[in-house]
Amino acid sequence: MFAHNKRLQYTVRVGSSNPGLANLMLEQFGGPQGELAAACRYFTQALAEDDPGRKDMLMDIATEELSHLEVIGTIVAMLNKGAKGRLSEAAESEAELYRSITGNGNSSHVTQVLYGGGPALTNSGGQLWNAGYIDSIGDPSADLRSNIAAEARAKIVYERLINVTDDPGVKDALGFLMTREIAHQQSFEKALYSMSPNFPPGKLAGDPRFTNVYFNMSQGNGDARGPWNAEENFEFVTGADAQKSVDGDGDAAVTLTETEQGVLEQLVVRTASDPESDPLTGAELGMGVDEGEVERQRQ
Repeated sequence: MFAHNKRLQYTVRVGSSNPGLANLMLEQFGGPQGELAAACRYFTQALAEDDPGRKDMLMDIATEELSHLEVIGTIVAMLNKGAKGRLSEAAESEAELYRSITGNGNSSHVTQVLYGGGPALTNSGGQLWNAGYIDSIGDPSADLRSNIAAEARAKIVYERLINVTDDPGVKDALGFLMTREIAHQQSFEKALYSMSPNFPPGKLAGDPRFTNVYFNMSQGNGDARGPWNAEENFEFVTGADAQKSVDGDGDAAVTLTETEQGVLEQLVVRTASDPESDPLTGAELGMGVDEGEVERQRQ
């Protein structure tokens, strides 16, 4: 059961209208790293979670993300207030209104013309929000790692939004939202490392022949060594001969019934290519090649 408190989690004080900035803010409203995606991700994880501690944490954070959606949506609406009135009431000439929503390199028509100044469930480029942003897999260690990365990406987007505005009130609210991403990262990390073991994700162990092998598949100038491929951690395999098939000849094989094998052989015969042929192609005809001359040269 949800109940809405009409007070925002963090006060929004916008200094002046700025429809272009409002459009950029949509990235955290309806974008892949935005608050709605985060709320849906953690809410659905919480519903399926069997550990009572993680379930409670996920539900708490999912609900907080909805409050963040309200904050960022309110910022969008406040930044659009002035332009919304001018556009709705045709308070300026057509040319001036057009310049106000398309000038300065912004595309604020996304919120102005299409949505009347309200926050839209799109990213800043107008791409509609979709459930494909939710990447939960149903394994707690995998999902917690994904959640940590999602919070990190959201923090980076908030940093970039902070860097493109000089409005003190907007910066202040965005700074709060950015900071909460840090808090959530810490909670998810604590939850992850409270599970032991937590790696590798899932139940099945890896094949010990390959678990700690590093294949140097991109060779040449720029080869580098570090803890990600150090010999104390990995068997370092390099060179074309060493990297051939690790478990045999590398050929593909399938067992067929006698009937399947017979039909397949018929197909192979029927669709066989003649390696000795040199057919005249439509491309050659399109280039003006004389069909008779080609035939004479072949003879």
